[in-house]
Amino acid sequence: MMNKHLSGVGLGLRREMFDELLPDIPASVDFWEVAPENWIPLGGKYQKNLNQFTSGSNFVSHGLSLSIGSPEPLDIDFVKDVKLFLDRHQILYYSEHLSYCSGQGHLYDLMPIPFTEEAVTHVVDRVKQVQDIIERPLLLENVSYYAAPGQEMTEQEFTLSVLNESGCLLLLDVNNIYVNSINHNYDAEKFLSAMPSGKIVYGHIAGHYDEADDLKIDTHGSDVIEPVWQLLKKAYEIHGVFPTLLERDFNIPPISELLIEMEKIRTIQKHVQHQMSAKQPRKFRA
Repeated sequence: MMNKHLSGVGLGLRREMFDELLPDIPASVDFWEVAPENWIPLGGKYQKNLNQFTSGSNFVSHGLSLSIGSPEPLDIDFVKDVKLFLDRHQILYYSEHLSYCSGQGHLYDLMPIPFTEEAVTHVVDRVKQVQDIIERPLLLENVSYYAAPGQEMTEQEFTLSVLNESGCLLLLDVNNIYVNSINHNYDAEKFLSAMPSGKIVYGHIAGHYDEADDLKIDTHGSDVIEPVWQLLKKAYEIHGVFPTLLERDFNIPPISELLIEMEKIRTIQKHVQHQMSAKQPRKFRA
């Protein structure tokens, strides 16, 4: 399972979904995503249910509290617990947010790392520590942010520097690019084009909240809107079709509705694949 090729369309797994999903796990979900923090301390029924899932399905892991950019020392014990979780469930890919959530205590939110060369060096060193412990490449996700304290670089420059200097891989969140492009007035397609195709392992797409015309809040609590679908299509056209996961963290509708929204991802993937195939020069036999 650990070396199984990641492809297609995924969905975030939450404990409240179990009653709808077990024992007949939907075959149309190509891979699932779990947060280690929500499962590491659990046993009994929940652990049994998760074992049932991971033994028969492809999984990735998306963390919540690694706090890769924190000024506090890296929580080595936590990272070791994550490695045990990944090994136990044969999960290859572990992703986290390019942000931090701790500093003299837990902040209960994702805070923006200052876009500076010093911060790049700090994050890169911590990424290498994590990768040495988990014995896997770490995936970092481009995050939404609402302020940029002490900014010396653009978000694009900062993200590329961390990716290039640390050797980590990328979880490309398309909705976050859209949200940031509105909130910080930059060209979403230009940012998207600058991301390194070879580092993209999979993508996220989600809904957000419109606080105002010029302020979008990343919530994962609503349906994906049309401009974000169009940006996902553009992402596939630029980078090739990559596995993509639908995030929904609250206001969670019935699984049947989530599966319908997932099928829109699959439809866009097939459409772009067809476009790309049509552009390939045909080979003729002599």
